[in-house]
Amino acid sequence: MLFSGLRKMFYTYVLISEKCGNRYVGCTHDLGKRLSEHNAGLCKLTKNKRPWRLIYFEKKKTEYEALKREAFFKTGDDRKALKNLLKA
Repeated sequence: MLFSGLRKMFYTYVLISEKCGNRYVGCTHDLGKRLSEHNAGLCKLTKNKRPWRLIYFEKKKTEYEALKREAFFKTGDDRKALKNLLKA
């Protein structure tokens, strides 16, 4: 059994392209590594819009929760909820 301090956390994150202003929503267990991958051009969907800057993230206890939140941000009306979070 793992101690709670050693438990792997998951993140839902939002990036913004400094090149064109587009946003990208994703999830990962290693936020720093994932941002580096986006900026190194290792991600097919984001390589042509580099550089990327992290503008928002949420920490989740499980991968399922992170994926669920990512899906939430990618739906129509819920993009408005993301805009409101980014304004705060």
